[in-house]
Amino acid sequence: MNEFLQNLTPYQTVGILFAVAFIAHVVLGFILKQIIAHTSKTENKLDDHLIDAISPPLKVLIWFGWIYFSTNAFKGQIEALSKVVEYIDITPIFIITWGVVRVVSGVESYMLESSTGVENDSIRLFSRLIKILIIIAIALGIAQYLGFSISSLLTFGGVGGIVMGFAAKDMLSNIFGGLMIQMDKPFSTGDWIRSTKFEGVVEKIGWRMTRIRTFSKNPVYIPNSIFATIPIETPSRMTNRRIKEIIGIRYDDIKQLPAITNAIEQMLKEHKDVDRSQALRVYFNHFNASSLDITVYAFTTTVDKTTYQKVKGEILLNIANIIAKNKAEIAYPTQTLHIQK
Repeated sequence: MNEFLQNLTPYQTVGILFAVAFIAHVVLGFILKQIIAHTSKTENKLDDHLIDAISPPLKVLIWFGWIYFSTNAFKGQIEALSKVVEYIDITPIFIITWGVVRVVSGVESYMLESSTGVENDSIRLFSRLIKILIIIAIALGIAQYLGFSISSLLTFGGVGGIVMGFAAKDMLSNIFGGLMIQMDKPFSTGDWIRSTKFEGVVEKIGWRMTRIRTFSKNPVYIPNSIFATIPIETPSRMTNRRIKEIIGIRYDDIKQLPAITNAIEQMLKEHKDVDRSQALRVYFNHFNASSLDITVYAFTTTVDKTTYQKVKGEILLNIANIIAKNKAEIAYPTQTLHIQK
């Protein structure tokens, strides 16, 4: 066999290697199709993502083998190819790194599509961090292979990191702010958040800034470091919506006041959309200028704003009916003028 290969010309060797690489490519494609056909029948979709991730790097690795051995075949005739062969030796490392990064992306896609109980923003963040760490580790390994001193690179990187840290202080504070958002989870993508400076729905939490869509449909871009300095309210995580109303009746109806408050309280206790496990209070509160003020305080079971508005409107109409049934009236601003004779 060795004698047969030695008797071949470089062009014949390249042709045979091409045929071998082509057959290997076809066989690999057939095997992958069979594996995909089998894994597509399973409920777990992780294997589908992994097969899809490693398929291109494996095919590229086959054709790299053809290029590498073909270059070796001409090395004896073309002296410059000797240097080329020395440098392309590390190409498989790049291909394998590409494959590993694709696998990480495949796992990320699987976790984003499935209900894993992990926030999507956290999945994306840690996926990016893993990719960066893999690339840095491979880059350091290649640098050492090429003859660079890793300790010198790390020392230079440390000094350079300090200089860059002072120069990009704001950018780094935003990056760490984004990391804290992912870890503490004060809000997530899709949450409605509110502060004294802005209000809207979170569309994207990036490395440097967070994009919020206001209710007027304008995008607002907020640096992540801002969230460490201001209080943030997340109304979309509320458990109930509150009803807090002041109902005033006339001074002429003071005798009916106890019956009205008791009837309103009973109505709220029997209402299907009022959460009786939360605070529920109805009481006479204040002698106002033109009215006797009754405070109505309760929580609805719904958090949807549209449903809440309908429930609140229904409760207010019920209160109006209770006042009317007790032959009283809702007060409005009036003045009584007494003229002394």
